[in-house]
Amino acid sequence: MINQFLTDTISAIATPIGNGGVSIVRISGPDAFNIIDKMFSSKNLKAGTIYHGWIMENDEKIDEVIVLPFKAPNSYTGEDVIEIQCHGGVHITNKILEMTIKNGARFAEKGEYTKRAFLNRKMDLSQAEAVLDLIHAGSEKFAVTSAKNLFGKLSLEVGKIRQEIVDLYSKIIAAVDFPEDVREPEYSFIEENIENILGKINHILSFSKSSNIYRQGIKVVLAGRPNVGKSSLFNALLNLERAIVTDIAGTTRDVIQETLDIDGVAVTIIDTAGIREDENINKVEAIGIDYSKKYVQDADVVLFLYDLNEGFTMEDKEILDSIDVNKCIKAATKCDLTSNRDENAVCISLKTGENLDILKEKIKSAVISQNLTEVEFITNKRQQKSLEETKNSLINALIATQNHEIQDLISIDVKSALMFISEVSGEVITDDILNNIFENFCIGK
Repeated sequence: MINQFLTDTISAIATPIGNGGVSIVRISGPDAFNIIDKMFSSKNLKAGTIYHGWIMENDEKIDEVIVLPFKAPNSYTGEDVIEIQCHGGVHITNKILEMTIKNGARFAEKGEYTKRAFLNRKMDLSQAEAVLDLIHAGSEKFAVTSAKNLFGKLSLEVGKIRQEIVDLYSKIIAAVDFPEDVREPEYSFIEENIENILGKINHILSFSKSSNIYRQGIKVVLAGRPNVGKSSLFNALLNLERAIVTDIAGTTRDVIQETLDIDGVAVTIIDTAGIREDENINKVEAIGIDYSKKYVQDADVVLFLYDLNEGFTMEDKEILDSIDVNKCIKAATKCDLTSNRDENAVCISLKTGENLDILKEKIKSAVISQNLTEVEFITNKRQQKSLEETKNSLINALIATQNHEIQDLISIDVKSALMFISEVSGEVITDDILNNIFENFCIGK
């Protein structure tokens, strides 16, 4: 456990920058109450009381505000905290922030409020990471599941597993250190305990793939030649005029993307530049085509479009051949202009809306086909890595147990498992890992 506690006072804007009804400036640290006394019309504030008054500078009224004082340890960070609710203009919010700095605070770093909450034991590391998941949740289902981690669902289960490893290690090491007074546990007892713990770890890890998909979302890329209807379909899927649509080839020169919530999964729809080979293509469009090819390769699902009225061309075939068949949905556009049909494609009209519902169902099916399960435990890559390393150490201990090796050697792997499981909730953590986690937070959280 890192025992370095930050002792200076920090300040930041806790709400998004921009014009709005209210902005919040948050001060946290031992000097928070002294700083607000220098700025606020009311003095000697008491925790648990809501104050209304004015932010003052040189006897001049700056803004009419609400101030909420919190005394340590009863605050988000576990420190003295002052929250100033001011009017939401960019200028006035920045002005009040600058005044807090002038009166003794420093600018907060990314995630520093939540980092202090962790260091002051207001939450463990998995709960701190749940805060980040809630902020960036791309769907309602992921937000709800992340909230379970925030109130401790994952940390409670990991805590139980950790305690079981502690108990097992204690029994083994007691017999190793005091052979005359303590009897070695039976090998069958050790084996049964390790298998039971492995079952619980495997249960948490069984949700890893779904956790990663819910967190990262699914990328659906629209691909095809210019003027086959990609941007029109993009707008139709979003029910808004987001992409520019013209009959001029190469209108889309950059990647445009928006996110939809489909069955609880954040699905990012990506409109790309039309792919074509032409010596007259300018540099800007060529860059857009290169982007298109990269996005097609990285996509989870590719909607390949071609113009049914023009027919399936050699250029269409070359594009389709470059797409992984396992992630491709083929759609033939402009079916209202011809009686031709393609049995291997969804024939749609973006003008009349024909078969758009069928195509949407195919997209939905492609999302569901990612083998998503109802997630009991949301984990991230870091937590999954620690759990996998815990599991590997326990497997080594299990093999040694089954081979009836000396228990001193078995204890080494059990202790290693204990170290790895302790990384999940943060009992054991390095500065590099801690800084990397909170670097992903926004300033003010």
